[in-house]
Amino acid sequence: MELKRYALAVEYDGRAFNGWQIQPDVATVQGEMERAIGRMAGHALRVHAAGRTDAGVHATRQIVHFDTAVNRPITAWVRGVNSFLPSGIAVLWAQQVPDDFHSRFVATARHYRYLLLQHPVRPSLLAGQVGWIHNALDLEKISAASQFLLGEHDFSSFRAAECQALSPVKQMLKIDIGQQGDLIYFDFSATAFLHHMVRNIMGALLHIGKGNESPEWMQWLIAQQNRSVAPPTFMPDGLYLTGVSYPEKYGLATEPIQRFGLI
Repeated sequence: MELKRYALAVEYDGRAFNGWQIQPDVATVQGEMERAIGRMAGHALRVHAAGRTDAGVHATRQIVHFDTAVNRPITAWVRGVNSFLPSGIAVLWAQQVPDDFHSRFVATARHYRYLLLQHPVRPSLLAGQVGWIHNALDLEKISAASQFLLGEHDFSSFRAAECQALSPVKQMLKIDIGQQGDLIYFDFSATAFLHHMVRNIMGALLHIGKGNESPEWMQWLIAQQNRSVAPPTFMPDGLYLTGVSYPEKYGLATEPIQRFGLI
């Protein structure tokens, strides 16, 4: 029987999972996806994703793909698979794609949002869904500093030690920062991201926003290409993978998406 390739858009609450990548003896998003899709397909299979999110990181539109020779209506890969998934994961849509599609290797950009609560008291209802800082922040300084990140750079100063990327050179395409009440959002779009890159950038931006350094310090930090001189990695709680871009020929709805307002 001929193999067919399917792409799925998936959202998940990262709090219940030890990241995307499958690991023994712990719950992961990939592990749950392979179990649920495998039950629907009636055979074991491998699910590939556009990117590996860390433990505690969420997604509003992660793109994955898998291969199967089993014929099922497209609704089976949405509602059917969802019936086998835990409540923290849901398939949003499914679509058959050409054999040359690969959720990771043909992606042209990834999009992340970091949602930050600036408030004297830690969150309760939004615990785990937003980052939190009690300090007053200077958003003008943060926005000015963020401009130094645009374009192609060696992002080694924001790269985790365990990062497996072949090169630290990435292109930051867009950064947008805004505020609604006590919530501040940070939108990042890049060709690709290094391990912990967004959380490490957040640590540096907040360091500047608290008045510890000038916006120009970000330019110096990038030039150092040295993780040890940068501020600590910020918490994963408010980080969302919001979309993945692909060439138009695949016809996928993959623009960044925020669910339920800011999230």
